[in-house]
Amino acid sequence: MANYAGDVTIPYDHDLGPVLFEHYGADTARRVAERSVRHVLEIAAGTGIVTRHLRDVLAKDARLTAIDISDSMLEVARRKFLPHEKVTFQIADATALPFDNEAFDTVVCQFGVMFFDKETAFREVHRTLRHGGRYLFRVWDSEHYNPYAGLSFEVLKQFFPSDTPRFLLDTVACHQIDPIKEKLIRAGFDRIVVSVHHKEYDIVDVATFARALVFTPLIFEIRERGGVDPEAIAQALTEALMKKYGSNPTRYPMQAILFEAEKP
Repeated sequence: MANYAGDVTIPYDHDLGPVLFEHYGADTARRVAERSVRHVLEIAAGTGIVTRHLRDVLAKDARLTAIDISDSMLEVARRKFLPHEKVTFQIADATALPFDNEAFDTVVCQFGVMFFDKETAFREVHRTLRHGGRYLFRVWDSEHYNPYAGLSFEVLKQFFPSDTPRFLLDTVACHQIDPIKEKLIRAGFDRIVVSVHHKEYDIVDVATFARALVFTPLIFEIRERGGVDPEAIAQALTEALMKKYGSNPTRYPMQAILFEAEKP
């Protein structure tokens, strides 16, 4: 997540966000708001996509704290809120939460768990949750269900056959349910519910989406290796997406796994 900095934040928010994150974020917020909560923590809040949905559905007097390790990402998030809205943004590490024991009613994390040590992070969430509090987080299903990762990796192999950039593939590396459940149980959680959520989204401009995939954190791996024009990769990925899913607008599939757990 430290690579989510500088120039990558805007295409991440504007071009990837609507496709990959908005609808899952709205669903997460709706689930949180099903119960009366006073203080919610969002981990790995990024550019505030889920944060905005949470603030829209929570009671006006509920407090919302959003953390991330990237100040560049949080700077984009801050711009989505008015001064009177009860949102506190803070740079913090998911594995060392700077909060008191039993500080929150609910903790949320959307597509961040793959970036940090789960054993430690789950214990920290458990510590900061009140008894009866809920932990909701999503991870991506495997690359077979998420072409942003699988198809991108195949395209990247054409340009870097011996040292293929793995960032996007790494984002879908947490799809095995049982190991995650075991870690939650060891951290002290119970009433664990797991559900799989398939979505489809009409991408109006495939080239813009493909370019955003290349020019967000993946770009750092591409530049490290050198010798390839990133624009050529974006063009090849555009063509691969269109070949598989059709030209504009493209009906794009994706699949995520939602974990819901409680602190006894």
